[in-house]
Amino acid sequence: MKKTLLLCCMLFLFATMFGQEKKGNEFRLLIGTYANEDKSNGIYAYTFNSETGDFRSSGPPTLLLNSSYLAISNDNKNVYAVGEGGQGSVNAYAFNAATGALTLLNSVPSPGPCYVSVDGKKKFVFVGNYGGGSVLSIPLNADGSFRADVQTIKHEGSSVMKDRQDKPHVHAVVLSPDDRFLLVPDLGVDKVYQYRVDTTNPQALSPATSPFTSVKPGGGPRHLAFHPNGKYAYLALELIADVAVFGYKDGKLEEKQTVSMVEPGFTGKVSAADIHTSPDGKFLYVSNRGDANQIAIFSIDKDGRLKVAGHQSVLGKTPRNFAIDPSGNFLLVANQNSNDIVIFKRDPKTGLLTDTGKKILVDKPVCLKFTEVEK
Repeated sequence: MKKTLLLCCMLFLFATMFGQEKKGNEFRLLIGTYANEDKSNGIYAYTFNSETGDFRSSGPPTLLLNSSYLAISNDNKNVYAVGEGGQGSVNAYAFNAATGALTLLNSVPSPGPCYVSVDGKKKFVFVGNYGGGSVLSIPLNADGSFRADVQTIKHEGSSVMKDRQDKPHVHAVVLSPDDRFLLVPDLGVDKVYQYRVDTTNPQALSPATSPFTSVKPGGGPRHLAFHPNGKYAYLALELIADVAVFGYKDGKLEEKQTVSMVEPGFTGKVSAADIHTSPDGKFLYVSNRGDANQIAIFSIDKDGRLKVAGHQSVLGKTPRNFAIDPSGNFLLVANQNSNDIVIFKRDPKTGLLTDTGKKILVDKPVCLKFTEVEK
């Protein structure tokens, strides 16, 4: 009897420990999408296991037309989503991280939005308007909803490629690791604008001491990613498929290197899109759309400079966005025009990617964001 009781207790303890370990390996994955033919689309929530690469749906999508970019607050209680449908908007949601459910709080009009970010203390949301060539700074209420006093900064100018650079096209609004500066790549004018952030002021943005950094004419700055150490920044140049490497300090960028994303001899159309460093800061990944449909992989030296480590087919079409799960074990690619999210295993030593054979089938996925699963 005692042996049986002891065995039952051991089995219960093992099951409990195993269950806790499994939950600890799970993250919430939010997916923003473009509209499909019947206009039904929105924000999808999945649970993703960072040990196995398995996934499961967390329920039906939250409807939002052309929900092309998302941001999640640090406290995991709010999600902010741009909606490119109609006149354009940015939308504040209450977020239940335990279930993945979103509840709309309010919205603000935003002309042609494509990117949104939120500061670490949830004081402000910043929006990049590709169509409007402008930046919005929106103060937040305690519940994460928008206040009415919106600051708008409109860019001016153009650059050399008249079909894409006839006017400003803000393509990202990226906060520095310390939240003191906002870096704004503008594809239309070949500049990265640098704004100082003062969250004690309702008009939070003002030009930094160094107000902008120019890039190669015709480059088309799109997305920017910081190294985990905060000393380097990496900029995807959409129109020429290059990556510009910068040293970063106190709102200033100093160019160190420019490298090509494409393989030698490639002659097709190029279109750089998303860019991320690995959590350990050893590798950089950049997606290339156009005819390439690849992830370019770079190793990162101690001084922040890049070396080509490889190229990986995304096994689909138009990798507009991708994400590395918080553990660094997997890289997921949102293939907009093949309606799938391909899951790759990531080798932490080489940085190279291996197809797991697993896909999440979603119409026109264009943004992937990971966060914690609350109990």
